[in-house]
Amino acid sequence: MNELASICPANSSPEKKVFVKVQSMSVIGMESYPVTVEVDVSQGLPQFATVGLPDASVKESRDRIKAAIKNSGYAFPRDHVTVNLAPADIRKEGTGFDLPIAVGILAAEALIGEAALDGCLFIGELSLDGSIKGVRGVLPAAFKARESGIRSIFVPEENAAEAAMVEGVCVYGVRSLPDVVEFLGDRKTIEPLCVNADDLFQINRRYDIDFSEIKGQKLALRALEIAAAGSHNLLMIGPPGSGKSMLARRLPTILPDLSFEEAIEVTKVFSVAGLLSAGETLIAARPFRAPHHTISDVGLVGGGQMPHPGEISLAHLGVLFLDELPEFKRNALEALRQPLEDGTITITRSAVTTAFPAKFMLVAAMNPCPCGYFGDRVRRCRCSPQQIRQYQAKISGPLLDRIDLHVEVPSVRYRALTGKENNESSAEVRKRVVGARRRQQERFGGAAIPANARMTEKQIRSFCSIDEESHQLMEMAVEKLGFSARAMNRILKVSRTIADLDGAEKIGAAHVAEAIQYRSLDRNIV
Repeated sequence: MNELASICPANSSPEKKVFVKVQSMSVIGMESYPVTVEVDVSQGLPQFATVGLPDASVKESRDRIKAAIKNSGYAFPRDHVTVNLAPADIRKEGTGFDLPIAVGILAAEALIGEAALDGCLFIGELSLDGSIKGVRGVLPAAFKARESGIRSIFVPEENAAEAAMVEGVCVYGVRSLPDVVEFLGDRKTIEPLCVNADDLFQINRRYDIDFSEIKGQKLALRALEIAAAGSHNLLMIGPPGSGKSMLARRLPTILPDLSFEEAIEVTKVFSVAGLLSAGETLIAARPFRAPHHTISDVGLVGGGQMPHPGEISLAHLGVLFLDELPEFKRNALEALRQPLEDGTITITRSAVTTAFPAKFMLVAAMNPCPCGYFGDRVRRCRCSPQQIRQYQAKISGPLLDRIDLHVEVPSVRYRALTGKENNESSAEVRKRVVGARRRQQERFGGAAIPANARMTEKQIRSFCSIDEESHQLMEMAVEKLGFSARAMNRILKVSRTIADLDGAEKIGAAHVAEAIQYRSLDRNIV
């Protein structure tokens, strides 16, 4: 006999109740809130009413629930059914309330013992035939359930592995409404799902691509290593076919591995967005997101009537790659400015205000001109100087200031493409990156700064002091290239990262000189 059956034995004959409470969860943004589904069945004309600030997706569940109960072999009450989703001041959305509402109705009809519902939480969408479909936001709901003292969670079978990542609760993956009813009545056995989080963590953090597959592009590879070591934003400028996308996709392979806590954090975002595939439990590899340039600002930063995460949040603790950067809508690009600085995006709507994490590395790529061949060794550029300036001006100065590294990626020569020489593997580069990150963590101590790119103004003054020769280099660069104050800070941060890669305690003139060369778009090249 299972734990729940001991609460409500099979031979008991519970009296019909007219009022029942069932526990569920509502997900708003990244947070989950307990919702009590109150079901009242009273005499009167047959009617099914749902109150408690439900949205359209919850209201239209009435017909689904009716059909699911009938097609599962149970009788729907011919009375007045009122469902209240408490608390009533929080808006409810989604299809996850189907299962708890159906369970509440069947419990009111004495088909489920009310005592069997104690300490249990139900989430799931019902099909017309009574089967249970997956929903989004199960992982944060499971964490909140544990905090609330819930001991048993009933979720769709395809979401069970996701919820089982949370220790301290029994997770039951259910396929259909009759499975739930029969189990709660001790007429069927369902074993709680257990997963080995450590094994999944090791398996899921592997990559299928590697740095060694890249031919040539020594300067770009060096820039990627610096970007990874200091979590710096990067812009690559080069003609079509030079390998910019290939380089960007391999950046996550040299980043430090996610910790287990970080992997849970990333998985929560994908769970809330409903992007975890069936049976997927943990995202242990750093995410790589590459939205098309036609994406809207809402699709990029998140939003909606009930805010959902955008691409910048799906790239949390990973890489956001924007190919053909000047082709993105101006509003979408400008919306990146605040999350690039703060590492979070706050979305305010009339009904709710919520925040999504957005600590991502921005990697962008662009052609040097509209035709793409300005400065190319082989193909001739057809653009006028005015067209080139207008094209490059599509990226605002404030956004460029937030990109630490600008690197030119020329077309690769035939001999480099066909040569036998291979670049270093991702594992070899990652060792240096991890070493540089370790030095940064030791330097920052207990401060919540993951890497040099996140240093504050005060920390830049403390940790990025330079000698007289370096000051002269900076002065020449500012006078000739017109760097802004923010660009100067970016140069100091990159210099600090280069010094960390070299294992140097102090920033030298060579480090500053290399950092200055990664500001190519600040030069007057046309």
